[in-house]
Amino acid sequence: MEHADDPSTFCIGTAPVTMLGPRPPAPATPPVHDALRLTAGGLTAQIALNGQIYTLRITRQGKLILTK
Repeated sequence: MEHADDPSTFCIGTAPVTMLGPRPPAPATPPVHDALRLTAGGLTAQIALNGQIYTLRITRQGKLILTK
């Protein structure tokens, strides 16, 4: 899937991802995200930030590791 007309959009696999502009002010309480939902019940999820892909992994000990 090409998005040549929009340089802020790129694809991960076949899913388009849009890069965000400047961050809004942080809320008083940061949002909470369930790791199992992020990984869709599996052990890994890919997270995009500023055109870079990071991998979130749940270990056998139930801990999280984020790698580039």
